[in-house]
Amino acid sequence: MPASPSTARAINDRLALRLLQQEGPLTAGQLKQLTGLSRPTVADLVERLSAAGLITVVGESGEQRRGPNARLYGIVADRAHLAALDVRTGGVFVLVSDLVGRVLAEASVPIGGDTGTGPAVEQAVAAVERTAKEAGAIGAPPREGVRAWGRLHTVGIGAPGLIDPATGDLRDSGGLPEWHRSLAAALQERLPGARVTVENETNLAALAEQREGAARDRDTFVLLWLGHGVGAAVVLDGTLRRGASGGTGEIGFLPVPGTDALPSARDCDGGFHSLAGAAAIGALAAGHGLPVPATMDGPGAAVVIREAVAEVAGEASHTDAERPAGRFLHALADRVAVGAASVVAVLDPGCVVLGGEAGQAGGTVLAGLVEERLRRMSPLLTEVRPSTLGGTAVLRGALLTARDRAQDELFAPPDRN
Repeated sequence: MPASPSTARAINDRLALRLLQQEGPLTAGQLKQLTGLSRPTVADLVERLSAAGLITVVGESGEQRRGPNARLYGIVADRAHLAALDVRTGGVFVLVSDLVGRVLAEASVPIGGDTGTGPAVEQAVAAVERTAKEAGAIGAPPREGVRAWGRLHTVGIGAPGLIDPATGDLRDSGGLPEWHRSLAAALQERLPGARVTVENETNLAALAEQREGAARDRDTFVLLWLGHGVGAAVVLDGTLRRGASGGTGEIGFLPVPGTDALPSARDCDGGFHSLAGAAAIGALAAGHGLPVPATMDGPGAAVVIREAVAEVAGEASHTDAERPAGRFLHALADRVAVGAASVVAVLDPGCVVLGGEAGQAGGTVLAGLVEERLRRMSPLLTEVRPSTLGGTAVLRGALLTARDRAQDELFAPPDRN
C-alpha cells in the first residue's frame, strides 16, 4: 500500500532531520541530493520544519553564493536540553547537552559509602539541578500547558544492576547502594517536565562504542566491561540484547575455574568477577611485585595496567618472562580469556571489545594477548579490540540514548506530540 500524503511527509521530515543531525547544517540543494526528493518536496519540508521550530537558518554555504539557495539549515539545538548520568557506587557523573549533543556543562559528585539513602539521593539530584542551571536548562517554570524551549527534556541514567524489562526500573541487586534505585523517581519528582530513563551501564557503554568507539564497523560484537566490576553487553545484528529478565551479560556471576567458591544469586564472589574485577586485578599485580594504588576501583585498576603496559612497551613480543609487568599482563590475559571464551563459545560474536577503564588501559597489548589465547581455546575466529572510550563510555551512551528519545518525540509529526 502506498503511504498517505501525511505519512510520506512525516517520513521525509524525519529523514531530513536525521541527515541534519548526522551531517550538520545543509542547504536545500544538499538535502535534495542526499534524500533524493524533488526540489518542491524539499522546499515544503524546510518550510514545515522551520515553522515547527525544529530547524533554522544558521549561515550560508560560501562567500561566493548568496540568496535562498545558499542558506544553510541546522537543527535548533536549544529546542531542548538533555542530561546524562553515570551512577557509580562512589558517586555520580553528570553532563547536560543541547539537542544535538553538544556538552554545555558537566560535574562529578562523590558520595560516601556511609551516606544514607535520603542524603545520597539529595546530593545526586542537587548535582543534576546545578549542572542543568549552569547549562541554562532550568529557569523560570513554563506557563501551564506550555513546554518552554530549552528546558530539560530527557534524562538518561546509566547504572550497574539489572533493569526490569517490564517496568524499566532498576531492580534490587546485592552489593549496590539503595540510593541507586531511588534516584530515578526522585529526579522525576524534582524535574516534572523531563522524561527520565534508566539503562544498565554496560549496555550504554556498548551503544557508545558502537556509535562512536571501537565497534563502529561491527553489527555483531560483545563488549566485555573491565572496571570496578565486570560485565558484558551483547549486540547481535545491530540490536542490543537484554534477555528475558534484563540480565544478558551479567558475566560477573559466570562460574569459572580459578576461584575458591561458586557465585550465589546475591553475590558474584566466586564468579568471573573474582578473577577480573578491580580488586582481583590489584591482588594479581601485588602478587607480581607491582605497586598498587590504595583504592582499587576501575580507575585504580587502569593505573596498574597502564603502568605495566608502559613498562613492556617496545618489546617485540611483550613476553619477557623475567619482568614482573610482562608476567602480570600474561596472567591477566589468562583470566580475561576465561570469561571471554565462554561468551565466544555461546554467541560467536566475531569481535570482543575490552571496555571499561581497565580494558582501555590495556590497549592493544592486553587485547592482543587475550586474542592469542582465544585463538588457542576456540575454533571460532574472534578479533579482540581495546575500547576507545573507556570509562567515559557509560556517560556517552546515556547521552546518546537521551538524545535519541528526545528527538523521537520532538521530530515526530505534530499529531503525535
